Amino acid sequence: MNFIKQSLDKVLGIFCVALLGFLVILVTWQVFTRFVLNNPSVISEELAKIVFVWLVLFGSAYVFGERGHMAIEFLKDKLPLKIKTMVEIFIEVVIFGFAGFVLVWGGIIATNLTMTQQSAALQVPIGYLYSALPISGVLILFYCLYNIVEIIKKMKSVEA
Repeated sequence: MNFIKQSLDKVLGIFCVALLGFLVILVTWQVFTRFVLNNPSVISEELAKIVFVWLVLFGSAYVFGERGHMAIEFLKDKLPLKIKTMVEIFIEVVIFGFAGFVLVWGGIIATNLTMTQQSAALQVPIGYLYSALPISGVLILFYCLYNIVEIIKKMKSVEA
């Protein structure tokens, strides 16, 4: 499971860096065409929106894998080890439920509903934009399961 997580981390990291680089190029081109050429590029504007949404969703999945999301741990750190572990597992289960219900299930519904709609400038199905929801949701589900296993391993190693 560690190998899968490390491989997924590398792929997601590279993908997010590539998306960010592409987004910088798109926005730079948009600014250039708008202010220098006085003829703004409609395609780059719409594509930048899509790339930004994908970057946010896949970046958030990467952050969940690193357990780098914001958390107020002041109270949790004061708890006894067993209760602290149960709270950490509960948090992961809540995130798992949200990712499964909203991102995966809701994302599949949204993607299917919008596959017949075309974007104005790019003339591609809007469903491609929404497909990032279930994909990032599945990644978050994997990371939640991985985190739960790691929390349990950590608890067992401290008890031993």
